[in-house]
Amino acid sequence: MPDHRDPERRLPDGDVPERDEADHGVADPSLVETRHGPARLIRSPAQQAWATLVLGHGAGGRAQARDLGWLARDLPPTGITVVRMEQPWRVAGGKVASRTQVLDESWMDALTHVGASRLVVGGRSAGARVACRTATSAGAVACLALAFPLHPPWHPETSRIAELHSSGVPTLVVQGDRDEFGAATAFPVLPGSIRIATLAGADHQFSVPRGSGRTSAMTRADLVGHVLGWLHEMIPAT
Repeated sequence: MPDHRDPERRLPDGDVPERDEADHGVADPSLVETRHGPARLIRSPAQQAWATLVLGHGAGGRAQARDLGWLARDLPPTGITVVRMEQPWRVAGGKVASRTQVLDESWMDALTHVGASRLVVGGRSAGARVACRTATSAGAVACLALAFPLHPPWHPETSRIAELHSSGVPTLVVQGDRDEFGAATAFPVLPGSIRIATLAGADHQFSVPRGSGRTSAMTRADLVGHVLGWLHEMIPAT
């Protein structure tokens, strides 16, 4: 009998585990109800915010993933509120991600607790897929896809490009050039509403090898610069 399970739920076909890091008191975790159980929203508010960016985590990680933390720390001083959403399966202590429909429904339910007029949805890896699938329904003005898993590792014939196309809003993909789920150069020609920014030397976790001349601090600066510049272009500050 064929296996009809969502491949995002199974490692290594889905996401690989992400690196987590502590929040050092910069965010206020809170639980909100969804139809599939409590989700966690970790809010990093900006004073006089002109946009709100909500980010989801990958199938192997949590809302404290390193790159999500970088954005949560570096964007609020620029006027962008960042909210990281932890899916109910992870809040409940699960080790395998829920199926696609449950992920999307939980995400949409959690977004009702955010209440932003200039909403940008996004996430890393599996979280980017959720954001792309639901951006239009959520009423988002733009979508941010970090480490979008174009295909399972070493299986480029299984493309997820249709999900990226489905966002229906201006979308920025930030991709490492060593990403085993699809490097930046592996993406086909995309419509003008979808832009790709490359992180030099970075893999799926946005890690760079020692001795490469690249550092985490450089990757962090590049990531924040790409996202901030794009957001200013998409949503001019008032």
